[in-house]
Amino acid sequence: MIFQRALRRELISTAGAVFTTLFTIIITVMLIKILGQAAGGQIASQDVVALIGFQSLNYLPILLILTGYISVLLVVTRSYQDSEMVVWFASGQSLVTWVKPVLDFGFPIILLTAILSFVATPWANNQSAQYRERFEKREDISKVSPGKFQESAAANRIFFVEGFSGDSSKVKNVFVNTQDEGKNSVVAAKEGVVETDKNGDKFLILSQGRRYDGVPNQTELRVMEFERYGVLVASHSQAVSGDKSARALPTSALLKDRNDFNMGELLWRLSLPLMALCLMLLAIPLSFVNPRVGRSGNLVIALLLYVAYSNMTSVFQASVVQKRLSFGLAWWPMHLTVLIIVGLLFLWRLNVNSRFHPLVMWSAVKHARLVKRSAAA
Repeated sequence: MIFQRALRRELISTAGAVFTTLFTIIITVMLIKILGQAAGGQIASQDVVALIGFQSLNYLPILLILTGYISVLLVVTRSYQDSEMVVWFASGQSLVTWVKPVLDFGFPIILLTAILSFVATPWANNQSAQYRERFEKREDISKVSPGKFQESAAANRIFFVEGFSGDSSKVKNVFVNTQDEGKNSVVAAKEGVVETDKNGDKFLILSQGRRYDGVPNQTELRVMEFERYGVLVASHSQAVSGDKSARALPTSALLKDRNDFNMGELLWRLSLPLMALCLMLLAIPLSFVNPRVGRSGNLVIALLLYVAYSNMTSVFQASVVQKRLSFGLAWWPMHLTVLIIVGLLFLWRLNVNSRFHPLVMWSAVKHARLVKRSAAA
């Protein structure tokens, strides 16, 4: 049908513009945040691109849901504003006719949202956690930027190096301040190099320096000069295991270990594709606007409904985690409520837009008179 093909083409073009806008905003915000973390020494600079990719996968399901919802809303609203819907209803067509092309347009979005929610997003969360944990468990000296004080992962040691000599394992003019059991130790050395012993532990070997030992608020101070001094910076027992929280577990692991946290996460993953379906159906009857009035009010209501829907889904998820509701009783009520609202809005719009409704009949008569006058002229 020509109408369905034209509508599908308009929906796809609108979705492309909406997704590009939303994705650009999200990428910009993430880029600023991750670059700030890299500048602050919280993540490795070479991991910035990978972490942006993982975070993008994390936000993609929500972006796809919003893309489908806003696209249907804008296209149907434009049809009302351009008075195309008046002619459509006057010719005996129903608002239900819009459901099939909208579902044809939305099926790939729903399918992709489900794949991202159940497969890609947990993997991305786990990979992102591994990158961050790998950086945290690197030897402390390798995270130091020249000319900048850097705290160790254990928060009991502060490093400062003037610069690197050769590769990143060698540093020059080193300052190390260590606090342990109420004692303070300051080490200053001309040069340092990272070495690994037979057990796999990594040490910062300092040469030609001094060590100052003392207790805060006491005048006694012990000074020791050394030619060679070792500082443990990484233990072989430290292993990168990644994020073990429910958000990073694969769906099969959630089903295997059905504790409250895992069931809450499973509810959220299941809710995302259902939200995509319900919101696109909701956008059809919700798009009604008076052609003589702006559409800002309509868009505000649609935004508030999305926020309420998303927040209530989070409330049901929290209820499962907190053992107030079981998974079987929590995953469906919110989506069923939205579908009931969709059905009621369709019934209301079908009644208002009936071909025998006075407003529609008056619009059709007015349109016929305009056509007749144009023909006579």
